[in-house]
Amino acid sequence: MATYLDFENGIKQIDEDISNAKIKGDSHAVEILDKTLSKEISKTYKNLSEYQKLQLARHPDRPYALDYIRALLHDSYEIHGDRNFADDAAIVSYIGYIGERKVIVVGEQKGRGTKNKIKRNFGMPHPEGYRKALRIAKMAEKFDLPILFLIDTPGAYPGIAAEERGQSEAIAKNLFELSKLNTKSISVVIGEGGSGGALAIGVSDRVAMMRYSVFSVISPEGCAAILWNDPSKQENATKAMKITAEDLHQLGLIDAIIDEPLIGAHRDKESAAKALGDYFLKSLEELDKLSNEERMMKRYERIISIGAYEER
Repeated sequence: MATYLDFENGIKQIDEDISNAKIKGDSHAVEILDKTLSKEISKTYKNLSEYQKLQLARHPDRPYALDYIRALLHDSYEIHGDRNFADDAAIVSYIGYIGERKVIVVGEQKGRGTKNKIKRNFGMPHPEGYRKALRIAKMAEKFDLPILFLIDTPGAYPGIAAEERGQSEAIAKNLFELSKLNTKSISVVIGEGGSGGALAIGVSDRVAMMRYSVFSVISPEGCAAILWNDPSKQENATKAMKITAEDLHQLGLIDAIIDEPLIGAHRDKESAAKALGDYFLKSLEELDKLSNEERMMKRYERIISIGAYEER
């Protein structure tokens, strides 16, 4: 059963009318309602606010990392563990083929259903998760395999146990090591890119975002709590923080926006997966044309350009 957000009530009503018309066998009404639905979708989704885009990024039906991995990869095999402490289920990794290219994919997985969400720790990796991601990235470097990072997390796990095992060190080391990783790498924010939890697998040759994803230094609720001592002002915080794909592309903080279906990846997962796969393969083709030295220099230049300023 589809989940509808508050601003999708018009779409929900038309969907219900279409279902009723199909039950009655009224094909003429279905045809008319389909056209009405297309107009309602266009009207609703072409005028989304920043907060509504945040709601879409967190939509419970939105495809997660494993959904994209299963849709894109063939002849795949899962890779486990950090070889030090544990196998963090919030980070998943597979080796396989996207099209003709042999690749490694590392993603943050939120999980569906109570049992699976707990297993995946709601997509919040522990230190061993980031160490697992780095170990696998180093393996990709060793065998000269391109790597795709799929970012989707509210943030790194903030618990005491994670801090005891060196959460901040694990994230910092990933930022350092991935910045000089000598293999082609592409990061894509597929849903929620939260804080250091997202940055830890977000240092790549190319960084892109799905149309309805967000990328931020802190959650809007956390920002509202700090600035106004009122988490309920998250809508104001979302607008002020500039965390949508359009804002970040305009600011030069990401390289591209992947054009997921207008109605959202949660309504058309197949088209969303195809758009992501096409972007990844096209980016690899462009990176293939560069020498190692050129590619590493371009990565260095894009990293140091972030936060640049000039004195007047």
